[in-house]
Formats: sequence, C-alpha cells, structure tokens
Amino acid sequence: MCEIIRMKDNIEFPETLTGAIKYFADADTALNFMASVRWPDGKACCPRCAKSNAAFLATRKLWKCRDCQKQFSAKAGTIFEDSALGFDKWLPAFWMIVNAKNGISSCELSRALGVTQKTAWFMLHRIRLAMQNGTMEKLSGEVEADETYIGGKARSMNNKQRSKRGRGTGGTGKEIVMGLLERGGKVKLKHVANARRSILHSEIRENVETGSQVFTDALPSYNGLSKDYAHEAIDHAREYVRGNVHTNGLENFWSLLKRGIRGTYISVEPFHLFRYLDEQAFRFNERENNDAGRFLKGIVGVIGKRLQYAKLIGEQVAGQLTTPASGAGQAA
Repeated sequence: MCEIIRMKDNIEFPETLTGAIKYFADADTALNFMASVRWPDGKACCPRCAKSNAAFLATRKLWKCRDCQKQFSAKAGTIFEDSALGFDKWLPAFWMIVNAKNGISSCELSRALGVTQKTAWFMLHRIRLAMQNGTMEKLSGEVEADETYIGGKARSMNNKQRSKRGRGTGGTGKEIVMGLLERGGKVKLKHVANARRSILHSEIRENVETGSQVFTDALPSYNGLSKDYAHEAIDHAREYVRGNVHTNGLENFWSLLKRGIRGTYISVEPFHLFRYLDEQAFRFNERENNDAGRFLKGIVGVIGKRLQYAKLIGEQVAGQLTTPASGAGQAA
C-alpha cells in the first residue's frame, strides 16, 4: 500500500517513525499527502455543497468552491477538523499510536510533540476514533469466545475505593469485555454490561457465522450454543488444551490488552473503555502489516468522523448534558 502513495517530489514513502517525522515536517508534502487521502481522484470535494469544483488557494493552503464560494481545508470532514495543530504533529502522532504495541500515554505524546497533556489526550481519543472498524463481516471457521474483567485489584485500593467497589468475587466492580477471535484472523471486542447468557449469546450470533466452530471456557452462560454452532468448551479447572479445543488465542490477546491498560494508561474510565479496545483491536488485526502499512490502513479512517471535546468529556453545553459517546462493539 505504501508504494501507491508518492508525493510530487518522488520521495519514497517512509517506513520508520524517524522517516515519517522528516517526511511530514514539510508542510506541502503533508498537505499533499492528506489531500490524496481525502480525495484519491485528485478532485477536492466541497464538504458543504458536495461539488468537486474547487480552486486551490496556494497562499492560504485552502480550497475555494466555485459553486458555493466557501473555503475549506483538507481537515474538513475528518477527525482533524477545527484543530489548530498542523499535519506535522498530527501525522507523526498517528504513526506512533498505530504502531505502539502497548499504546502511548498522553504524557509521553505531549513530551514528544511539545503540546500540553490535555491536547495530547484529546488527540489520542480522536485517533482512536479513526481506528474504529465497524465492519459487518462475520467471523467464521474456528472462533474463540471469552470474556475478561478490567479493573484494579482490591489489595491495591484504599478504603474509599474498596467500599465503592463493594464486596464479592474477583470480578465484582470491574468492567467486562467480551471477545471473539477467528483463529488466524481478526478479533472483535465489546464492552458489555454483564456476562449473562442472553448478552454473550447475542454477541456471538451477531458476529459469528452460523455453523462455525466456537470454542469457549466452561462458563455456564455459553451453554446452549450447540443449536447453531459446533460448540466445545474447555474446563480451565482441569485442563487448558484438549486437541484444538482451547481459548489460548484470546488469552494471549487479553495479556496484550491488559499490559497496555495497566502499564501505559494506568487508569481508564469505564465510559472511555471502548476507545482503548478499538485501539488494541486495530493493532492486533493489522499484526501482519508493517509500520507504514498500518499507518496507511488507519489513516483512511479519519474521513467522515469527528469528535468534539465537550462530547468526549460529557460536558454541559447550552443547558444540556452531553454524555461521553458509547461505542457498541468498539474498543474502549
């Protein structure tokens, strides 16, 4: 994919982070790159009237529509809209997060780019929005299904946190993430309210082709799947593998996810959890790609998406409370 995108000066597309920083440091190169992503046919389309009849204003780095007479930039209609930061910061930041196996904290990104931590945090959430993949394609073949619990350990909490969490088993007070993994293929994640049969069965039926082989652990909530799937379960109290019956692929993914959350992000609010799931799922699903390929695959996701800060934090605007966007089926 990286071979298709070439700038006018014939510079090869970068393959490393240092190469990307140098490449996008040139304002014209970065603008040409984003223009080629936004309008692959080379015709700038006005976001207001949807006409492809615009003239480029070289002195302002903007386009002016000849029909509605409105001016627009390459950021319009993307996650970058209304951002004062240039592509020389946005594109290296995008490169960093899509290729960082354990993620990048807002503090680290703020130091790397020379922006405030608040700005870096907002940038990361906008990039995670671009990494969402809402595909309707179902998983098939051999599929592993499992759930995991995200949250702090009781022994690490103070008395106030412990009382807020409540008493109960190890999963009490934690957030539940449902995962589906097609062996040799992609993973799909969902932040769910609970691990009851109705929810888990619904997720499997929605995302897995009928007749596929489904492997789970011995959780009773998975009972009854045999009607639509070739379902086999493994009892982890007795064994972890029985032939090809196991959930080790998802267990491996859970370790990657929790390494990022515990080691990099430390504390994730439940209403933002789906965004971090999107991030980790994207990197895992593009694991066969190289750094440049992951960047180019992810950058097309910036189009047609926008995340405003007020909505992100659930701020009160004009007398109405905007709740943080939820991401059904998306990473948190």
